[in-house]
Amino acid sequence: MTRPLDHITVVSLEHAIAAPFCTRQLADLGARVIKIERPDVGDFARSYDQRADGLSSHFVWTNRSKESLTLDIKHEKSMQVLLTLLKTADVFVQNLAPGAAARLGLSFEQLKTLNPKLVVCDISGYGNDGPYRDKKAYDLLIQSEAGFLSVTGTPETPSKAGCSIADIAAGMYAYTHILSALLLREKTGEGSHIDVSMLESLSEWMSFPLYYAYKDAEPPARSGASHATIYPYGPFPVGDGNTLMLGLQNEREWLMFCDKVLLYASLAVDERFNTNSQRHVHREALKTLIDQCFAALSITAVEARLDEAKIAHARMNTMAQLWDHPQLSARKRWQDVASPVGPLSTLLPPGVNSAYSARMDGIPAVGQHTLAILQECGISPEDMAAMKAQGAI
Repeated sequence: MTRPLDHITVVSLEHAIAAPFCTRQLADLGARVIKIERPDVGDFARSYDQRADGLSSHFVWTNRSKESLTLDIKHEKSMQVLLTLLKTADVFVQNLAPGAAARLGLSFEQLKTLNPKLVVCDISGYGNDGPYRDKKAYDLLIQSEAGFLSVTGTPETPSKAGCSIADIAAGMYAYTHILSALLLREKTGEGSHIDVSMLESLSEWMSFPLYYAYKDAEPPARSGASHATIYPYGPFPVGDGNTLMLGLQNEREWLMFCDKVLLYASLAVDERFNTNSQRHVHREALKTLIDQCFAALSITAVEARLDEAKIAHARMNTMAQLWDHPQLSARKRWQDVASPVGPLSTLLPPGVNSAYSARMDGIPAVGQHTLAILQECGISPEDMAAMKAQGAI
């Protein structure tokens, strides 16, 4: 089987989430990803928790199909190994502190003399220049800076996303930029430099709230799991203790909802509710009516009415219910991969391509591939032993 990136080698000085998430997706497409880790301890994300049979949930998610090479790059011999790899690599990804790569001699300008075809991708909190360049940046802090917290949560309590959304956004833009740079290299024969910031990535994802507040207009209010401006659109309790997520998008659906779901057709023309703007203004009164109807029904009964009316809806699943989701099971989206603690179940990457299957190799132990890669670089067994004794690998 031929995969899109089978011929591509990626070297990554990475830790935490944004860069590892980017390079894991490159590995999914067949790239060889050599992950540089600290000797002995490795990527600090390995110790975030032990929830995946003793391994970190974050690390398991972002590091399958990679090779782990331990190097102390401040050691001269280790830096020589890294430069040897970069001389023939296609992509170099790093998310060290801003300026750190340049101080180590690993900036794009420094590396393009070594390998003119190398694509260099820097991932940071705020980018490689500007007044915020040197500020420390973690996911929650970027969620705050990008305004995400200001529109997420309840009126009383701003809330962060339940996943690392700023890291994910930056990882996605790094991934797509690298793919674009590889396509560009096919035309120009030259590598290029990519500068991805978490702030700019998440700011792009702020989408409609940003433009809703155009020219100092009032921003959308925090409305919990409900939509800030469309109603009814959000969670509603049902009589059996479950919660159903309901989404009405237009006036045709509103008419069907009143007739087929609430069994209260005349409500559709009530002046308090006959347009979305009116429903938004009188949402508490409408919520009371919907709650009264749903309180007498089970979730399956409500779903049956919504399906008949062709109204969008969903269950508010827990993580356990997501593991057992019938749609994921029916589409065979789970696959076991190897790990230092044995097989672990993991999701296949989103999207199905008829021409190839995603690469789904194991999650590496710290330094699992160090000796093999050093041998590729021409390091003798004696020098390997010396480097080990000196803490360089």
